[in-house]
This record gives sequence, structure tokens and C-alpha cells, in this order.
Amino acid sequence: MHHALIDWFTRGTWLLTVFAGGALAAPIIPPPPNVASSSYLLIDANSQKVLVEKNAAQRVPPASLTKIMTAYIAEQEINSGRLKVDEMAPISVEAWRTGGSKMFIREGTEVAVGDLLKGIIIQSGNDASVAIAEYIAGSEDAFAEMMNQQAQALGLTNTKFLNATGLPNENHYSTAEDLAQLTIALIKDHPEQYKLYSQRSYEFNDIAQPNRNKLLWRDRSVDGVKTGYTAAAGYCLVASAERNGVRLVSVVMGTDSDESRMRESQKLLSYGFRNFDTQTLYEAGVNLRQQDVYYGQQEKVALGVTDDVIVTFPRGYYDDIEVEMALAEYLEAPFPAGVAVGEINLTLDGEQIYSAPLVTLAEVGESNFFSRLGDSIYLFYASMFSDDG
Repeated sequence: MHHALIDWFTRGTWLLTVFAGGALAAPIIPPPPNVASSSYLLIDANSQKVLVEKNAAQRVPPASLTKIMTAYIAEQEINSGRLKVDEMAPISVEAWRTGGSKMFIREGTEVAVGDLLKGIIIQSGNDASVAIAEYIAGSEDAFAEMMNQQAQALGLTNTKFLNATGLPNENHYSTAEDLAQLTIALIKDHPEQYKLYSQRSYEFNDIAQPNRNKLLWRDRSVDGVKTGYTAAAGYCLVASAERNGVRLVSVVMGTDSDESRMRESQKLLSYGFRNFDTQTLYEAGVNLRQQDVYYGQQEKVALGVTDDVIVTFPRGYYDDIEVEMALAEYLEAPFPAGVAVGEINLTLDGEQIYSAPLVTLAEVGESNFFSRLGDSIYLFYASMFSDDG
């Protein structure tokens, strides 16, 4: 009987204009800023709308931006209960000897997992990164395998990790778009741990070190996330900021100085917040429309979407968004909940800005014989008098 679920495709669809604003006018927004970066990206974290990008899919050395994934793995372990922040991790010679930026842990001591996380996130400690990698996976190489498995699970198709620190290796790479997606996953999956990224300094072993992300001092809306530098990578920064419920993530790679990565990131964030807005038009599971049902135990079924309808658009043009639903004239039971039976489309100035399936929000069982017979007779005569009959 489930063939009835796709009958609506053969019957043709009709468009229902749900909402349209006033007179449509082409959105006028300034061009993106010139950004002194080899590759960069600005994205809305909630709608996933890319606002600005250049060479965002280009493979580049991620330097210490690698530690976003190192910390993400540790946070996954903590949230799953396999790791506790107060567990004491032994510090190996390898961790202690790791070059580059340091937390200044000492060989032969034990350090709490929570302190190592702060050393990774706030102080960008390579020694802390190796220590937590060894504690979780037994070795840094094994931990890198975990990082790559997690990258695959997150859909980071242009990323490969060979270590937990980001120290140079020609086969250790990522992209601006992958790093943005990793950051969005971090913010959504680990909101409590993400708060560490806004902490401006951390003291360990009587050595206080400031967070290297200077945007935390310059822009109160910035609450993360991570800097990176090697000679091969240049000066890099992933930043995130939230204003009035809108969260943007910027990535700049390969700038020529610490000041430059801050300035170019600020350009991107300012451009995004000044010129774009993001709104949730419809929530998942909410009844958007009642659709007629034949041969079923009920005469109508509610239709909705499986995910929140979140759209990013030029600021000031909310009222110009048009919403249309492509639907069948009716549905034929039986069918389960969650079946795609139509489509919702949002357009602005004739350009599609969002599309998603409309699904049934409830199961509808088959009615009894006499009820189905009555529906058959009704539909037969209705088709005889229809416009295309």
C-alpha cells in the first residue's frame, strides 16, 4: 500500500504562497572587504550560509588550529563519561620535550585533564596537546587516527591530521571551510567547554599566559576560538562572535603578522554583522499546514519540517522573503510519520535561499472498507469534473 505515498508526484503539484512581503526590490549590499589572507571564509553558524570566501577549499597547513580538534576529541571523551576533568594524566618525556608554544608541564608529574584542556585552548600548549593525546589514546599517532575518524564523521573531507599539535608536516592539512565546520560542531556539541575559549588568561606552574586571540579584548561579541602560526602556515585565526542571536564564524589563513590576522578577521565579522541577518522562520515539528487525506482513519494530517528553517539574508529584507509550498492536492493513506510529501521553498528577489522537504508529522492508518469505498467514489467523480479530466 505504500505506493500510494508517491501517487502525489504523478497527480501534479500545486503551489501555495504562504507569505510574501511588500514590493520586491533587489537587495543592495556593499561588496565584501579586501582581506589580506591566502584563504578565508565567513559563515553563519546556524544557517550554514557562506557570506564571504576565497580559496576556502584550498588545502593549507592548519598550525595550532589543529588543537580545535585535539580539544574536541577530549571534550567528546568527557561528555561520554570516558574521561573526567579531575583525572590525573602522567606527563611523558615526549610531551615535556615537545617544542613550540608550551603550557610548561614537567616530565614525571601528573596534571589534571581539566588543566591540560585549559593549557591547550588558552595557552596553545603543544606539550599539553601531546600529554592529553597520549593519555586518551596511548600515543600521539593513535590519537591522530581518532582525530581523522572524527574529521570523517563531521564531513571534513579535505582534512588530515598527523599529530595533536599542528607542528609542520606536509601531509598534515586542512581548509578554511573544514576548520569552520569543525568550529561550528565544537560550539554546538560542547557549549560548556566552549566557554574556555573566551578565557583571557590562564596560570599554571606559576606562569601566567594570555590567550593569544586578541579579539577577545577588542570586540566584546567575540568569544573564541583559536590562533595558529608556523612559518609554512603563516598567521592564522578562527574567530567566532555572537550578536543579537546571530553567530558568525570567520577563518583567515596565511596572513603575514599577528596584527594582520586580528585585523582581517575583524573586517570579516564586521561586514557580516553589518550587512546580514539570520532568522528562524519555522521550527521543526511545528504544524505548517493541514493536508487532505483519503482512505485514512483521519481526514487531514499536519505537515512540517524535520529541521528548523533558519535563513540568512541581507539586513532589512526580511519582509521581502517569499515562502511557497509545493504540495499534492491530497494524500492517500496509509503512511507513517516523517514521509516527504512536498517541499517548502524560500526566495528573495527571485533567487532561492532555502529549500527543504515537507513531511507528515503523524502516522495515518488505513480506514475501513466502506470508508475507502466512499473515498474512491468521491475521487472518481471529482476527477471527471476536474480541469484536466
